Amino acid sequence: MTDKAHPESKTTKSYRQLLATAWPFIIANASVPLLGVVDTAVIGNTGSVIDLGAIALGALIFSFVYWSFGFLRMGTTGFVAQAKGADDQEEVRAVFGRAGLIALAVGTALILLQSPIGVIGFSFLSGGEAVESVAKTYFFTRIWGAPATLLIFVIMGVLIGLGESRELLKLQLFLNGSNMILDVVAAGFLGLGAQGIAIGTLMAEVSTCVLGFYRLRSLLANLREEQAESNEFWPWYRIRDMSQMWALISANIDIMIRTLLLVFAFAYFTNEAAKYGVVALAATHIVLQIMAFTAFFLDGFAYVAEAETGQSYGAKDRHSFAVALQKTTILAGVTAALLAIMVAFRGAALVGLMTDLTEVVVLANALLPICAVYVFTSFPAFQLDGVFIGTSRTREMRDASIMSVLVFLLAVWMLGDRLGLEGLWWAMVVFVVARALSLWFYFAKVTERFSSVEEREAA
Repeated sequence: MTDKAHPESKTTKSYRQLLATAWPFIIANASVPLLGVVDTAVIGNTGSVIDLGAIALGALIFSFVYWSFGFLRMGTTGFVAQAKGADDQEEVRAVFGRAGLIALAVGTALILLQSPIGVIGFSFLSGGEAVESVAKTYFFTRIWGAPATLLIFVIMGVLIGLGESRELLKLQLFLNGSNMILDVVAAGFLGLGAQGIAIGTLMAEVSTCVLGFYRLRSLLANLREEQAESNEFWPWYRIRDMSQMWALISANIDIMIRTLLLVFAFAYFTNEAAKYGVVALAATHIVLQIMAFTAFFLDGFAYVAEAETGQSYGAKDRHSFAVALQKTTILAGVTAALLAIMVAFRGAALVGLMTDLTEVVVLANALLPICAVYVFTSFPAFQLDGVFIGTSRTREMRDASIMSVLVFLLAVWMLGDRLGLEGLWWAMVVFVVARALSLWFYFAKVTERFSSVEEREAA
């Protein structure tokens, strides 16, 4: 299948255009941890130790809950990208509607089930009676923002699927910026402590949800007018299509399982590091922060891969799909190489910024070369994740995650006993390579769609 043979084929983008799409994603990702720093600084300067500990515990529960429902972003992206590639704007709005209804239903369920969620969550944590009391106030205040937060996931998923990276950046900056301002006002000026942080976050989530919904609806309405559609904005007959609704729910369940497996792997890794002592745990935590920083960049290119390959997949355009995959992977590979070099040669300076504890610094620096290898070898997994999300091949993603976690556990058992903490880190390198290889094992299933289309056209 070629562009010449199919004049309706999706126009491939240049490297410059792909970079222009990627950098807003990167900045949007990088702005997220800044909020945690500001919250910590506000409470650290205006609140008490109890408030600080309470936010740490409460935020941990929300991180796990919202991580579990991150599928709402990824699942939405793939279906939207494919609908756009097929030039079916009505289906784009239908996906938005279906995913939005799921987000509102799940968010409402979280509010209704807040008591058992709180009981279960706090049963796994121990921070003392005073800290837990304040943490519960934080949790039971902020939980009311769950529907808004989950709907923001959906809105972001639609924006990524459409390739609207600058709109996503504006929305993310508004969310984080308003959150910071409201937190300073509520916790700082009004002196409400941890509850003030929860109130500020809740207000920021709701206001961002309203703004994001308005901006996205306006964007989709403009696209509808450009195509001179006469149908209603919300195509309810398609939104209510239970086969399509189930396809979205099924994809989301697959992604949730995959995400929980990844969370388990990193939690298991951290727990194993703790067995080597407090210094090993501290050094591992610091190097993980450096690793997370590099992920902001690689995630940006993965988002571009989601949109570009998903749209090509929806358009049934093998050529554009191959070019998009090739170009985004080259950009990600070059970026990963530069980041790996930075970690290897300048990582010690980053470690020095995070701690001055001699033992921790020495051990963290010893782990940096392995971290650099991880960073360089991680980009294929990021890119293939993007492809499988963009094409909604979520069952294969789930199965690949199961395979890679099993390989990881085997590597921990074999390398951890022999090489200690460094062996544990090499097991993490094995894990990210296994993620890429297991996804590649299923890659042929992604291209089956193009082959079947070509066979029908040849017939």
